[in-house]
Amino acid sequence: MSVPRISDNNASRNLFRVLGERWLNRRAPRARAITLNHSRLFILPTRAGLGFLLVIALLWLLATNYENNLVFALTFLLVSMFAVLPVHTFANLSGLRLQLLGTRSAFAGDFAEAEINVSREGKRQREWIELSWPREQGSHVDLCEHKSVDTCISLPVVRRGRVQAPRLRVESRFPLGLFCCWSRIDLDVEFLVYPRPVSAGPLPLGGATAEGDFGEVQPGGDDYAALKPYQAGDSLRHIAWKQYAAGRDLYSKDYERKTDRRLWLDWNLLDGRDSETRLSNLCHWVLEAEKEGIVYGLRLPGISIGPSFGPEHQQQVLQALALYPERGR
Repeated sequence: MSVPRISDNNASRNLFRVLGERWLNRRAPRARAITLNHSRLFILPTRAGLGFLLVIALLWLLATNYENNLVFALTFLLVSMFAVLPVHTFANLSGLRLQLLGTRSAFAGDFAEAEINVSREGKRQREWIELSWPREQGSHVDLCEHKSVDTCISLPVVRRGRVQAPRLRVESRFPLGLFCCWSRIDLDVEFLVYPRPVSAGPLPLGGATAEGDFGEVQPGGDDYAALKPYQAGDSLRHIAWKQYAAGRDLYSKDYERKTDRRLWLDWNLLDGRDSETRLSNLCHWVLEAEKEGIVYGLRLPGISIGPSFGPEHQQQVLQALALYPERGR
């Protein structure tokens, strides 16, 4: 009987979660710059605040039973303070503006970072503002001496590709921690996550078959090049018998092949491995080639990036690895 109850509880939680997300999407839609106002902010007492209320209730009972005016005065003072605190806590976030400045790419299994600008208007100072992703340690921001501050917030990323970040939680418990004012906003933060680098051995520096007009010409191979005078030791299979039968001198056929000495990081070099492992191995080779200063290119099914070197080329190659096979979907 316990299994159906667990399933029902999970279904109920998922339903409430979906309904909550829909409500948030209507109340606080996605945008790269958001100003916090009464429609986006929520406030409730914290555990410390509930404990504070309990103390007030006990003092009230004590003052009533013993008719002690001093305890009455203390009780009324604490009640008035408790009534004023949520106004200050709410005002600490109200009017705050948050804007996404940019994101930094990361490798799967690492932390991706978003750079966010937090600014205020007017002369009111803002203190102890916390920005965080769900279940992650956040970043504290104070807007006392400056009206605008840039901060970076990290999010662990597990899978490669384009990863949409969850809603960002903005929270403040200033000044005494008895009330928590918060908001969950969507700054349209999207990370580009590269495959996790996994070693596949040394770089494949051997020559590969050239494409087009690239590569070095080497003797041997299967491509016919020209006729050359016969020399002792040439294979009888290469002798031009038709020309010799026509009364010409004895010639032998010369063959050659083109080899590409540039480094090509090819998908087919990693046969027998699953797609994610291949992408991780290719990612490791890209980093090694950049580290060694080797000109390299990338070949994936349907994608070819010519050999080059440098930060821009590395970004282009890593992006192709991160989005494969999303482009073909």
